[in-house]
Amino acid sequence: MIDREQVHKVANLARLEMTVEEEDQIAAQMNSILGYFEQLSELDTTDVPPTTRAIDVSNVTRPDILQPYDDREAILKEAPDQDGDFFKVPKILNVPEE
Repeated sequence: MIDREQVHKVANLARLEMTVEEEDQIAAQMNSILGYFEQLSELDTTDVPPTTRAIDVSNVTRPDILQPYDDREAILKEAPDQDGDFFKVPKILNVPEE
């Protein structure tokens, strides 16, 4: 069982400021969660294989094949901003000036 003092200690280690009421609330919520895990531990899982997902999921991908596109002007026309034959994009790297 987690009490308010344990929540206060962890909050202090995590540099979190909490009121006494918040600590009481978190302690109650943590105890509720731990109670749920205690319920789950009562289940017999000896024949249940370990999984990472409840359902089998796999990505459907296609091969990445390089194909030339003949209408360069059509592509450039769709750009929100361009400079000649190039797309203009916002600067994303902030290199310090020397």
